[in-house]
Amino acid sequence: MIKNFWRWVNETSLVKLILVGIILGILLAVFIPQWAASISILGTLFVNALKAVAPVLVFVLVMAALATKRAGASSNMRPLLVLYVVSTFVASLTAVAASFLFPTILQLQVTDAQLAPPTNIIEVIRTVVLNIVDNPVHALINANYIGILAWASVMGIALRQANDTTKQLISDFAQVITQLVQWVLRFAPIGIFGLVASTIAESGFGALIGYVKLLAVLLGCFFFIALVMNPLIAFVKMRINPYPLVLTTLRESGLYAFFTRSSAANIPVNMNLCQKLGLDEDTYSVSIPLGATINMSGAAITIAVLTLSAVHTLDIPVDFATAFLLCVISAVGACGASGVAGGSLLLIPLACSLFGISNDIAMQVVGVGFIIGVLQDSCETALNSSSDVLFTAVAEFAERRKEGRL
Repeated sequence: MIKNFWRWVNETSLVKLILVGIILGILLAVFIPQWAASISILGTLFVNALKAVAPVLVFVLVMAALATKRAGASSNMRPLLVLYVVSTFVASLTAVAASFLFPTILQLQVTDAQLAPPTNIIEVIRTVVLNIVDNPVHALINANYIGILAWASVMGIALRQANDTTKQLISDFAQVITQLVQWVLRFAPIGIFGLVASTIAESGFGALIGYVKLLAVLLGCFFFIALVMNPLIAFVKMRINPYPLVLTTLRESGLYAFFTRSSAANIPVNMNLCQKLGLDEDTYSVSIPLGATINMSGAAITIAVLTLSAVHTLDIPVDFATAFLLCVISAVGACGASGVAGGSLLLIPLACSLFGISNDIAMQVVGVGFIIGVLQDSCETALNSSSDVLFTAVAEFAERRKEGRL
């Protein structure tokens, strides 16, 4: 009996198992909510395991990719960076337009959160630069992916001068870490079962009723970018039907990210999906962790929509130039958002400062963001993370088409 069960688990698609975990989590939260607190440890363990292995995975894979780099292997990185920047800016434009078409008013009476957000765009840029030169051990311990990428890149380039035995050792170590990630991912259905049960039991299905309109604007923007604008960008680049690829990334990357609510924790999932899609490891081992840091369409939407909600609440007039500047600040600020749950909310006071909104009021808007975070942050992360794989694949498939290999 047990042997048959494990055979079924090993032979069944991981996505199907995750859906089973979601259904069981909902049923537990509805019918036995008192158990949810105990079950939540399963979700916490799964997310923490992903967060623990992700920094090491990124460091080793990037270093190995650059140390054993083949000529022309990084040819996709420049167009890929352009795709990241364009998609994030388009997302911020969409969010600003939607906020003016469907203005929302907030009840700014929430518990103040004890946070220390950046006060201006210069501080965001300064933080990014300082993260680049962070101590490598400190960067690994604190999951500073900008620092990890910087040090892994430098060491990988330096190791190109090493002998073949050393390069093979590094490559073998990268394979070991990849296998470790595969083992962690097999526990995804159990972890998501715990996450779903605890989330619904704590917040309930009606927890978001007071913010339905705000959520509708946010979720509408997320879905519009994911299902309309991103496919349009992909089509312009690849010149083929993008929807099979878009739906694959949403199903096999976005689903994980929806429940982990962390772009950083979803890095191993995205690398695994890139491997399944047959993409070049030398490219995706760099582009995926980079995307988890700077490809933040969902974060740009969150920053713009919540900021303009505060603006509409306070009846502050907004001209075209200021609205456009908000698009730029939302896009640039989103690139500095942390790759963890709720990271984009810390950038809202930065955008609010553009309209002279005090930090006290801005922090109340952040509080609203945490209240609706059950859906907002989950959908935001799903968009962010699935876009990393989407545009990595788009850049490579477009290159293959030019070369006549697609």
